[in-house]
Formats: sequence, structure tokens, C-alpha cells
Amino acid sequence: MTTIEDEAAVQLAQRLRLEREARGWSLADLAQRSGVAKASISKVERGEMSPTAALLVRLAGAFDLTLAGLLLRAETGGERVTRAADQPVWRDPETGYTRTQVFMRPDHPVEVVQVVMPAGQHVRLPASSYARIRQALWVVSGTLTVTEGHERHDLHAGDALGFGPPADVILANESAQPCTYVIALARS
Repeated sequence: MTTIEDEAAVQLAQRLRLEREARGWSLADLAQRSGVAKASISKVERGEMSPTAALLVRLAGAFDLTLAGLLLRAETGGERVTRAADQPVWRDPETGYTRTQVFMRPDHPVEVVQVVMPAGQHVRLPASSYARIRQALWVVSGTLTVTEGHERHDLHAGDALGFGPPADVILANESAQPCTYVIALARS
């Protein structure tokens, strides 16, 4: 991991513990609300384990936050302009996918995220991660298969998709090349 990713991991671990403690929850409480094992949460909070995207989505949902909202709370700042060098990057330890928080502010309804999905990788996200938000996805380069529930969308560079009602989603790069895509989301 790069220094930025190392710093982000430490900040994220601290933020998860702070979010849990601010609610007066034990590890067991958070485990029950998120469906994540208590031991895993403990390891993440102590920085002994890097959380996957799916695990972070579950924890964020338990806190009634989006993944982006959780990651933003882990970051410092608050200016209206987000310089490229200051955009937090998070790397999923399971798939190697990187997620750059291009733009997000607590006082603005729109978030912009750039994701690079390595060749042959996929991420499964539960329907709960799409509750109370609306999303559109735009493929910048490569190809991406998005499966919403039972509906499959094969997207190529330049294609865009507006997500439907909350459903379990699989984002998959079935090609031999990395795929870069941008997600714009708004709270509904």
C-alpha cells in the first residue's frame, strides 16, 4: 500500500471505532446490526485487518451511512474544492479495486467516485447499500458487467447506467483489462 492508503486505513479504523462508540454500541451490537463478525470488526478497528468493500458497506449501513459517507468522515478537510492530490484513495484488499472519492461534502447532495476494477475481479454489494440513494454509473474505459438482482447490463467505454430500485448488485470486470468507471450518487 502507498502512504496515502496507509493513512486512509488508520483513519478509517479510528473512524469505525468512533462511530461505534458514539452510538454507545459494543462490538457485539455492531456485529448484530451489520452482519459482520465481531472478531472481524475488532481486527479492523485495531488495524490488524483491511476491510473489503462489502464489509465496509455493511458497517456503513449499520451506521445509517453510505460507504462514501463513512469514508468522508474518516477524512479531514471540508473545503469546497477537492484537489486531485487530496482525493482519498481506498484499496479493497480482496480484489485490488481502488476507489477515489473525487467529490463529497456533507452539505452537498451529490457525490462523485472513480473506481478502477482490475481484470477478472468483481464486488458484491447488498441492496442495503443502495437504500436512500440514487446512482448513475459511467464507464470511462474498459468493460463492466453490472447485475442488479436478476437484470444484467454489459457496459462498454462511454456507456452509462442509472440504477433502479435497491437490489443486490454485482459489479464485475470479466475482461482481461482494467475497467475505470465513475459513480455519481445523490441522497434521495
